[in-house]
Amino acid sequence: MAEARSVLVTGASRGIGAAIALDLARRGYDVGLNDIARQKDALEGVASEIAGMGRRAALHFADVSDKAAVDGMARGFLETFGKVDAIVNNAGILIAGEMDGLPEQVWDSVMDVNAKGAFMVIQAFLPAMKARGYGRIVNIASIGGKHGAPEQAHYSASKAAIMGFSRVLAQEVGPLGITVNSVCPGIILTDMGRVNLEDPAVRKAWQDKTAMARIGAPEDVAGPVAFFCSDDSAFVTGQTLNVDGGIVFS
Repeated sequence: MAEARSVLVTGASRGIGAAIALDLARRGYDVGLNDIARQKDALEGVASEIAGMGRRAALHFADVSDKAAVDGMARGFLETFGKVDAIVNNAGILIAGEMDGLPEQVWDSVMDVNAKGAFMVIQAFLPAMKARGYGRIVNIASIGGKHGAPEQAHYSASKAAIMGFSRVLAQEVGPLGITVNSVCPGIILTDMGRVNLEDPAVRKAWQDKTAMARIGAPEDVAGPVAFFCSDDSAFVTGQTLNVDGGIVFS
């Protein structure tokens, strides 16, 4: 019987993160579930679903922008599972605001979680991947990092940073058997995505802009992420995949 693969998914208590974690568990992965402490009940719910599939789930409460917390999470994950096959950096926040009145702390918070958080997590787990000569790193960016929308300049900047970071890291770790790719979700119906969808007219406008004429669901993102976590993508690295139903065609 093949040894189970292990994956860490950050921001896994709801939305895209929960969908990714559950999908990977269905595919045979043991899953480390990360989120902040106030998401405890929701994260435990995801863990319960994974346990019901016969897979192992471990809870890791950590702010991904806090180095000490992330380092502790990495130690705990490796003690539990013995190795890390894949990392999905999904944790992210969006606090909308026009640039001329945007508080400095809002800019810092968005950049700290969305950009620095992925860096912190990867840096903590990279030695274990290097030691094995194997790893799959998937960073969740956004089509907002390519085009963006009003009141989201800081969010767009954070997601553009993730894509640039991923391209360079792929070059650094490629010879070591580690791949690094980004996934750019489009308009997805999540708690965070509802920022774009509260107005029915706005929702219709997005549907009209989308080739598939519908708003995405979190589950729509899970399959592409699973591809990048698998050996089917062994010769794919430094790439960015739009998962948006046909909004951005580049």
